[in-house]
Amino acid sequence: MRLSGKTVLVTGASKGIGRALALGCAREGADVILNYNSDRAGADAAAAEIKALGRRTLVVRADLAKVAQIDRMFATARKHFARLDVLINNAGLTGWAGFFDTTEAKWDVVLDTNLKGTFFCSLAAARWMKETKTPGSIVNVSTQCAQLAVKNLVAYGTSKAGIHGLTKQLAVELAALGIRVNTFAPGPVNVDRNLKDDPDYRDVWGAMIPLGRTAETEEMVGPALFLASNDSSYVTGQTFYVDGGWTVQGMVPSSNVEKAAKKNK
Repeated sequence: MRLSGKTVLVTGASKGIGRALALGCAREGADVILNYNSDRAGADAAAAEIKALGRRTLVVRADLAKVAQIDRMFATARKHFARLDVLINNAGLTGWAGFFDTTEAKWDVVLDTNLKGTFFCSLAAARWMKETKTPGSIVNVSTQCAQLAVKNLVAYGTSKAGIHGLTKQLAVELAALGIRVNTFAPGPVNVDRNLKDDPDYRDVWGAMIPLGRTAETEEMVGPALFLASNDSSYVTGQTFYVDGGWTVQGMVPSSNVEKAAKKNK
């Protein structure tokens, strides 16, 4: 197993892609720290599955827009685990809003959660890895919207594009410690929030994708495991897209982006 004996912290692990990544890491032999913000039931259910696999786990609440809560999360994790091998920065907010409807509050909550949260989680993880002399891996989860702009997602797209720049910077900053930093960017994925925004999400977005369909959350596990494990031991500072070819073609369903913005007003 590729992560046998390792400890992984996954942010936003109570549902969607984060939950799939947490379970995927456990199946590969890792003990998993599960971060959540509002969905305790989802985090506990994921923890139960991880325990059933024979792995250790810990559920920790933290709003990643608040640095004090990030620091408390890592302090709690360090009481239960001797070291951290992998951080997966998955938690994020979409923040649908028309350009002229983007208020300071909407902008701040998206940027603080997605970009600031990623930086300060990475900082805390790197400090832990440095102290234990662990050549770890930081894996950021981005989006295809950081490469090709999508209407009504100005804060979200900007925050994720910032993560791409941050990935390069952190890769250089942490290389001497043997800590690798990479990002993978999913395309349209069948998570609950997307399906709630548009019940026709699979059909509408699938028609935009060269492979002809949207992705399931489990299809994000392979890329994350590659970057988390020694399979990518000579890879750092990179971003690659897991999007069915979406960024090659770049079509956007206008009906979906308008519907989502109105629904999340």
